[in-house]
Amino acid sequence: MSPRIVLVGPMGVGKSTVGRLLAERLGVGYRDTDDDIVAAENRTIADIFVDEGEAAFRAVEKRAVRSALTGHDGVLALGGGAILDEDTRGLLAAQRVVYLSMDVEEAVRRTGLGAARPLLAVNPRKQWRELMEARRHLYEEVATAVVPTDRRTPEEVAEAALNALELKEA
Repeated sequence: MSPRIVLVGPMGVGKSTVGRLLAERLGVGYRDTDDDIVAAENRTIADIFVDEGEAAFRAVEKRAVRSALTGHDGVLALGGGAILDEDTRGLLAAQRVVYLSMDVEEAVRRTGLGAARPLLAVNPRKQWRELMEARRHLYEEVATAVVPTDRRTPEEVAEAALNALELKEA
């Protein structure tokens, strides 16, 4: 068992929204590893970062991603930093992965970069750019297809992802 589609990309890009639309169009289930982590840990991701630090969160995230990749056959959305782990990137090599991309101006428009984002607590615009500089090549490395989300509706992004993967709706 493995997902039909795995979505990766930065925080705020719309993985959850687009993932639910894709799952509906394909007639399959939707799963988000961030939701899995919150349920398993019984606390928010921000709380895990504050209480235990990023390294502890990434270890929990790695286990959640591995479990979801082998236990879900629908659409799967990964947290923005899941691709930082080399083992996770290796597991993604056998998957249909869509990298949902956006530029910093789109990130500001969508999220204001002020929502509960532990990695963007100080100078969010600068930190978002730095995160993307560090991660963009990793998103591209694991991607089967890259779908820009800038100035597109979630429906348009979902359609572009289906087209890029040459998948038909249910």
